[in-house]
Amino acid sequence: MSDRAKLSLTVGFLATFTALVFVATSAIVVETPATKGFFNLGETMVYTAALLGGYYVGMVAGGLGSALADMYLGYPHYAPGTLIIKGLEGLIVGFLALKLKQLNIKQWRLFTLIAAMLGLMLITGLGYNYYHGETHLYFASMEFTLSIPATLWIVLGLLFALAVIYLGFKVDPKVGGEVIAIIVGGLEMVLGYFTYQVMVLGYIPSVAALEIPVNLGQATIGLLVALPLTRTVKAMGARTLT
Repeated sequence: MSDRAKLSLTVGFLATFTALVFVATSAIVVETPATKGFFNLGETMVYTAALLGGYYVGMVAGGLGSALADMYLGYPHYAPGTLIIKGLEGLIVGFLALKLKQLNIKQWRLFTLIAAMLGLMLITGLGYNYYHGETHLYFASMEFTLSIPATLWIVLGLLFALAVIYLGFKVDPKVGGEVIAIIVGGLEMVLGYFTYQVMVLGYIPSVAALEIPVNLGQATIGLLVALPLTRTVKAMGARTLT
């Protein structure tokens, strides 16, 4: 690919994924009253941008698209922090995914096993402890009540772990590195918002901690969506920057 073609593709990716991050963040909002924050699906596109467009696209689209969504949705107090936190999140995911691709086959398989175990613990632990029983969702001013059994999260965690192992050993050995990259990026996001809420917004740590499960949920859903989505896009033969 020539430099001019790569620049054109990069600009296209920046514009497209900034818009997609904005839309994904704005589409479904569940407010966290204690911290005046909200649950959203923005991580699905932040991770997708980083895995398909690289760390620069992930950084710009993740930070700018998410911050613009904060402004649009009426959460301007979060916009400055979001610009940095989500920008770093996209940067970390894209950078680590790129670096881990340079490992050898044995190292990839080791990372696949580690990623499967981390994903199992994240999905099972988070869902079992925070997202089972009667759950209330709000969408377009309408409230929905769901009853989620705790065992569902154990099953989903096991299915995810088995899927990662299968992909890593039979289809694409680099999948474990991408899972690790997303988990590290997601943890930066969780820690970033906790720090921002305490240091900038002035919440006491016990209140800021109430949003940790919400942000972990965002990161987990982002992982579950971005991983198959990026592989589907690549399998269709679409041009990417990674």
